[in-house]
Amino acid sequence: MSDFLKHECGIALVRLKKPLQYYKDKYGTAFYGLNKLYLLMEKQHNRGQDGAGLASIKYNVEPGTRYISRIRSNKNQPIQDIFGQINNRINDIFEKNEDKLDDVAWQEENMPYIGNLFLGHVRYGTFGGNSIENVHPFLRQSNWKHKNLIVAGNFNMTNSKELMKELITLGQHPKEATDTVTVMEKIGHFLEDEVADTYKKAKAAGFNKREASPFIEEHLDIQRILKRSSRNWDGGYAMAGLLGHGDAFVLRDPSGIRPAFWYEDEEVVVVASERPVIQTTFNVPIDEVKELPRGKALIIKKNGKTTIEKVMKKREKLSCSFERIYFSRGSDADIYQERKNLGKYVFPEVLKSINDDISNSVFTYIPNTAETSFYGMMEAAEDVLNQQKTTEILAGGGKLSAQRVTEILSERPRFEKIAIKDAKLRTFITDDNSRDDLVAHVYDVTYGVVKPTDNLVIIDDSIVRGTTLKKSIIRILDRLSPKKIVVVSSAPQIRYPDCYGIDMAKIGDFIAFKAALELLKETDQYHIVGEVYEKCKAQRLNEDKDIVNFVKEIYAPFTHEQISGKIGEMLKTDEVNADVEIIYQTVEGLHNSCPDHKGDWYFTGDYPTPGGHRVVNEAFINFYEGNNKRAY
Repeated sequence: MSDFLKHECGIALVRLKKPLQYYKDKYGTAFYGLNKLYLLMEKQHNRGQDGAGLASIKYNVEPGTRYISRIRSNKNQPIQDIFGQINNRINDIFEKNEDKLDDVAWQEENMPYIGNLFLGHVRYGTFGGNSIENVHPFLRQSNWKHKNLIVAGNFNMTNSKELMKELITLGQHPKEATDTVTVMEKIGHFLEDEVADTYKKAKAAGFNKREASPFIEEHLDIQRILKRSSRNWDGGYAMAGLLGHGDAFVLRDPSGIRPAFWYEDEEVVVVASERPVIQTTFNVPIDEVKELPRGKALIIKKNGKTTIEKVMKKREKLSCSFERIYFSRGSDADIYQERKNLGKYVFPEVLKSINDDISNSVFTYIPNTAETSFYGMMEAAEDVLNQQKTTEILAGGGKLSAQRVTEILSERPRFEKIAIKDAKLRTFITDDNSRDDLVAHVYDVTYGVVKPTDNLVIIDDSIVRGTTLKKSIIRILDRLSPKKIVVVSSAPQIRYPDCYGIDMAKIGDFIAFKAALELLKETDQYHIVGEVYEKCKAQRLNEDKDIVNFVKEIYAPFTHEQISGKIGEMLKTDEVNADVEIIYQTVEGLHNSCPDHKGDWYFTGDYPTPGGHRVVNEAFINFYEGNNKRAY
């Protein structure tokens, strides 16, 4: 997006199913699992660059030997930082023990990060700060192996405060109010309960305390722990956890909001937030990588048994469509086609805007992530131009000269690389006081391509706040002196806050919301704003399931086109000479493009969980009262 938008995190889990010597013999290294985890994390760095962390567990070590290793970083390039530290640590040990380079048993006993089970995480901070304490994985420690809990996830909970109260009711005193800590402590509480119940069964069967540990590991009911822990969770999540003795799980929310994919063969079990990451890292075909069903958990026992277990009743599938539009890497086979379709479905509106004049139009894209949608728009433009060519040739009735036919056939849409982002300059801009002056120079443009008689059509993934468009992109494009600038969003108008992992919490930031307010003023309907505020306040004490999204009434008096038109007016500044038009994808076009991922609450206000309605209610109250804070 031209408007930089932080979003949800990425998870990576690797469970080795063979002894470490197997990987040494076959792949030349006992660090096979660690290497694969690095690839899974690096290929998901698009999902988070505020922090990264990993944890590993060894299975076969003696008491008194460290069997859990964890490392986290919130530095620039955190993935490289943590693996750089790991490599330095390992190399130092090998330099002092050169005779142990091929001794896998010694390595497993004496070296950190060489293990059987690995969990990695990349993070953007949408809740809590970006301090090292907020970087996953989180660790809940105990002297009993099976009570050690490691948690990392891609999630936001809408009801963190309520979950916090539940912990206090249980007698706990959580050290933080973040949703990650709250979730981990909830799982930890029921883990301890389950361990205690399983120990009673072991004791009844005649086992002493030491003998009970293997019994507990074998019989610990992860499904039951997760059912009890997640009973009141409201949010979107793909939650991964490791237990100290070697069990692991990944749980997905009942609506399938956040993504999770897994793969298993005779050597490994793997989980990642994106499918092509697994395909590339393990060189496996697409049909062997499975999507984790919504409301279910992938459970991997220490003995290697892998099962999919129902934890919650599944709801209607409303997977986040922003994953398809922007967040996930476009190398996924389905996402690539969906993004092309987004460009195709929005093109008819583009054609109207340029009065069918493809010959005098230049088409381009911004930023690079919009390139695939641009390809779809290119194909649509070529199809239309071919129809125009056919019509002209047929109208000639066979009387056109060979030269004229050649001229007609040789005409093609003009696709160019016009805007180039200066990433280093953008990285430098951190001070809000100097931002406005510098942001105008974030993009460079290609001169000598656009003529004064041309329309300049540029497609973007999405237009959220419009800040970069207004202060930078449109002004820079206007230097090329086009007749008209048409900015196309492959996503619909963002009208409502997200509360499931995307950094869109404040409704007053959205350009579509600002445009609706302006239209209300111009049409003497601004009283609706106050009425909506009173309705929102009146239902503040309601249960989440009873809250109605009255904020929809702000947009109700106007058509999609009216709001887009007002946005165009608002983004054009006095120094811009070209006409400016903003075109958004329709919700129908989105659903046609991404038929299996219909989570669209940020566009429609139709939230997949009750907590979403409370969030939009609070977000509007915050806007009206001038409170610049999150609604969750």
